[in-house]
Amino acid sequence: MDKAQKERIVSELTERLRSSESLIVADYRGLSMTQIDGLREELLKHGARFSVVKNTLTRRAAEAAGADALIAMLEGPSAIAFLESDGDPVAVAKALGEVAKTTRILAIRGGVLGGKAISEADVENLARLPAADVLRAQLLGAVAAPMATVVGLFTAPLRDLVGVLDARIDQLQDQTEGGVDNG
Repeated sequence: MDKAQKERIVSELTERLRSSESLIVADYRGLSMTQIDGLREELLKHGARFSVVKNTLTRRAAEAAGADALIAMLEGPSAIAFLESDGDPVAVAKALGEVAKTTRILAIRGGVLGGKAISEADVENLARLPAADVLRAQLLGAVAAPMATVVGLFTAPLRDLVGVLDARIDQLQDQTEGGVDNG
């Protein structure tokens, strides 16, 4: 690789690091190209690009981009899952965790989430979270339940009043049908 290619790669990595607020770093040593390609396809579905990178070039790009938290994670062969702005970090963490579990080869080192460094344990915890759709549904349920209770509290007196009026109407009808009108 000549100097111009290296400079181009560093420039592209720098831009990607600046534009990506979240990424996950893994040691891919031992994965076959087929496994890496399969992982790339899976991560693309969740809004992440999986790149195998040279540590020396990535260090230069991280220094240029001000991504100091990333530099500490660059030991040994490194691959980075760069999350796009619409990417799902939970799904990406789950996909990487699943490959790490099934192959026992891929090792997650940590990452950056929302601009903050996270450890390997944090990535594992992220992978345990429910999917984004499930979290949205849980949030909606948590917001809707108190509102339903409030609506029930406001409608209860009206419902009770209607019940009392219906009972009184029935009582008066029974009295007039029986020939007694005390009305």
